[in-house]
Amino acid sequence: MIDAVLYRRLSPLLGALARPLVKLGIKADQVTMIGFICGLGVLPALYFQAYLWALLAIVLNRFCDGLDGAIARQNHSTDAGGFIDSVFDFIFYSSVPFGFLLADPASNAVAAGFLMLSFMATAASFLAFAVFASKHGIENPRYPTKSLYYMGGITEGFETIVAFILFCLWPQHFVVLAFSFAGLCWFTALTRLYLGYQTLHGLNAVAAERESSTDR
Repeated sequence: MIDAVLYRRLSPLLGALARPLVKLGIKADQVTMIGFICGLGVLPALYFQAYLWALLAIVLNRFCDGLDGAIARQNHSTDAGGFIDSVFDFIFYSSVPFGFLLADPASNAVAAGFLMLSFMATAASFLAFAVFASKHGIENPRYPTKSLYYMGGITEGFETIVAFILFCLWPQHFVVLAFSFAGLCWFTALTRLYLGYQTLHGLNAVAAERESSTDR
């Protein structure tokens, strides 16, 4: 919901941090891979209920996710880098609720499973619209340097990380927190589904009208 604002505020800082790394020859894809490996550290940490270590893994993953973008912008971003960054992000997001399932299957399994289903809904609505936005040349002024069209919602990256932090700080309340956040995710998915359909339906209607007028 506030990702665009944070993106503008943090870009200068991340750019400053990226400059010495670029001079050292460090590539964005390398930082993406390091961040992904750090992020997967949530799985063993949560399995052993080491929640502060899990929190550290989450923070490192998100820091690298911001830093790799800053490096890519200075080195000229590539579609290949954007591709692996997006794939790794979605795997990481799902690994957190799965880790809480591992931590306490008896208590957390249903809530964790429902949250992963909710993530599937937000991811599908996000990625499907991004494909058609690219096809129709729809511009996204909120994120002009991103590889994909970023469709907004009430649960974007910032809100998801806040939820993950709350999970780690209050693991005894994971079930309530997970179901609550899953509800917000479904609101986002349904909103994207409606707005995306209306947008694309409108574009198709305009295209059909142009074809019709050409044939006259």
